[in-house]
Amino acid sequence: MSDTLTATPLEEHRFPCDNCGSDFRFDPDRGRLVCDHCGNTAEVEGLGRTTHALAELDFRAAVADQLPAAEIEETRVAKCPNCGAEVEFDSAVHATECPFCATPVVTDTGAHRHIKPQGLLPFALDEATARKAMTDWLGRLWFAPNGLQDYARKGRSMSGIYVPYWTFDAQTRSSYHGERGTDYYVTKTVMRDGKRQNVRVRKTRWRRASGRVSRFFDDVLVLASHSLPKRFTDALEPWDLSLLEPYRPEFLAGFRAEGYQVDLDPAFTEARAYMDRIIERDVKFDIGGDRQRVHDVNTAVSAITFKHVLLPVWLAAYKYRGETYRFVVNGQTGRVQGERPWSAWKIAFAILLALVVGAAAAAIYGATQ
Repeated sequence: MSDTLTATPLEEHRFPCDNCGSDFRFDPDRGRLVCDHCGNTAEVEGLGRTTHALAELDFRAAVADQLPAAEIEETRVAKCPNCGAEVEFDSAVHATECPFCATPVVTDTGAHRHIKPQGLLPFALDEATARKAMTDWLGRLWFAPNGLQDYARKGRSMSGIYVPYWTFDAQTRSSYHGERGTDYYVTKTVMRDGKRQNVRVRKTRWRRASGRVSRFFDDVLVLASHSLPKRFTDALEPWDLSLLEPYRPEFLAGFRAEGYQVDLDPAFTEARAYMDRIIERDVKFDIGGDRQRVHDVNTAVSAITFKHVLLPVWLAAYKYRGETYRFVVNGQTGRVQGERPWSAWKIAFAILLALVVGAAAAAIYGATQ
């Protein structure tokens, strides 16, 4: 983004309790701000009462650095020297541990300037529920080391992280050329086992096809972070984006938010690749027949808009016997993904057991002959 724009003031995501002065945190289970010191609670203004869609921003204007200044903000972040994650921290915090890879981090007291989030999905699961989902998932991995399972159950709390995403809307109109295949069958005589047999052989008759298809894409979701393997975050889907709330810093009370690392241009390139796959599917459906060949598709894309949104993830990064294991839990649905650890002795025991069972079965079979 251009340095000529003036960003909105640096936000402190701290909300003092009006009873005792300690910090509130957002409680997903109650949907309220809660003070752990005195038990006082407060509402998040407007929560659950969204009556209109979140504002979309113009993609072309953003790429040209022409967004209104109100859509730009500054936040204080720390950049992990190991995995590159950029995570927001309070200005009073000067040293911490990276929630993504458990590497000690010394915070940068500077500010990070970026496009302000338009919306977020509030956490729907509290830490205890997310931890249970993770340990249950680990318990189903028979080859996972018992020590890691025990450490995860008894270890430190999981971190609640708002992970950055882009969503894109676009209108597409495509013209195509291809071929439509219609199957038919002929009978041929072949020799099998010294005998003549008649068999049906499938053939395809092709004819040229061309036409137009159009589709409006709504909320194509693209991860804006490199901190977690994409295979983890993709496997956390689906997200119910109909529950997106307008961005309010109160939702971040007690949580952290990661700054985006993927800018708009490369993010839209990824979104466009997804759109092209769907358009090709539409083209094949339009061609019809039994089989289709697509020779070329020319797509005009218009009315491109986007949103910067934050999605809730519970994250645990454990260092166990010199290795870092990461586990992520969808903060809305409880779906779990993570590193798949392997226990060498469990694998060896399983192989040995299989050999013993195989030898016993062979002995029983031999005795019955």
